[in-house]
Amino acid sequence: MHWAFRVARVAGIDIKVHATFFLIVIFGALQWGIPHRGRGALFGALLILLLFFCVVLHELGHSLVAKGFGLSPKQIVLLPIGGVAVMNRNPEKPVHELVIALAGPAVNVLIAGLLVLVFHTSVLAGLNSQMMLARASGPPTQETMLLWILAANVSLALFNLIPAFPLDGGRVLRALLAMFMGFSKATRAAATIGQFLAMAMGLFALFSGMLMLALVAFFIFIGAGRERADEEARTVLDTYKVGDASNSHAMTLAPWDKVSHVVDLILTSYQPDFAVVQGPQLLGIVTRQDVLKSLVTTEGDPIVSSMMVREWFQAQADEPLDEVRRRMEAASVRVAAIFEQERFVGLVSLEDMAEALLVIAFVRRRREADARSRLGG
Repeated sequence: MHWAFRVARVAGIDIKVHATFFLIVIFGALQWGIPHRGRGALFGALLILLLFFCVVLHELGHSLVAKGFGLSPKQIVLLPIGGVAVMNRNPEKPVHELVIALAGPAVNVLIAGLLVLVFHTSVLAGLNSQMMLARASGPPTQETMLLWILAANVSLALFNLIPAFPLDGGRVLRALLAMFMGFSKATRAAATIGQFLAMAMGLFALFSGMLMLALVAFFIFIGAGRERADEEARTVLDTYKVGDASNSHAMTLAPWDKVSHVVDLILTSYQPDFAVVQGPQLLGIVTRQDVLKSLVTTEGDPIVSSMMVREWFQAQADEPLDEVRRRMEAASVRVAAIFEQERFVGLVSLEDMAEALLVIAFVRRRREADARSRLGG
């Protein structure tokens, strides 16, 4: 994610904080600082930091279990509305997704259980949700802090188990459905249910004046739609090879070509990426971004070998298109060099894959429409 910087690394997983995260810290400081002044502001900021420490533990629960199943969690990003664990791909077995989804709330339940041990039996005997919230908004004391964090972890566990995809509960729902109808259909069903619940949640939040809940509902709605689109893309792209999307007839450059020549090609052909070759051998890659950077930072008209990228992301032409796309996204690269064994055959970019997906999806819908028309006739 853009505007996120790393603050820690646990078990090979980057913990990142988004720049907007500090808005929620400021909100917590103001919420407690208005009635309790300076001490309350520090207390409120500390509460938010402790809350998000629990969120990190929640996401680590997902990530470490996923790692145990052979997945490669890339990073955990903290946002004002919560945390996001970024995986390189979804689990292939429904039971794996079920266990991974439940691991996060289980961490919050464990934290809440440990906090319960801190209190005396006499305090717990009369403890209910209203008392907990009332005492958690009381004076900035150690007891208030423990009660607030206890309530927050219980809320995190319960809220995340709502069956609204892509929340943990939605992923549990998809895993259960996938055991009977397959992953693709289960994703569509869980996403539809998630968007319906998000709309209901959003309406309730707006009528109740709960703007933060409305924002969360909006992100749930968008997230469910994105998950459905991503699964549809995976289903379509997985039946094609990456070599099908590479342009073996694209124009190439020689290492002694001038940057001005590349500019002419970009303007007349609209081709954004160029392989620099010498005979059959790939020497490097030049992108439109490289050319623009050279025009700004370099005087004269240098040759492309002085600006080309000499290390590149590589894939074999017979690899599934979706698998290569996911590898590229995980590696944060835009362009890949495609080979047949040792022979270079062309370049493919994420934009090429998106265009291929659009064309393939259109052709599929047209064939399905034609088939329905024949049946109807």
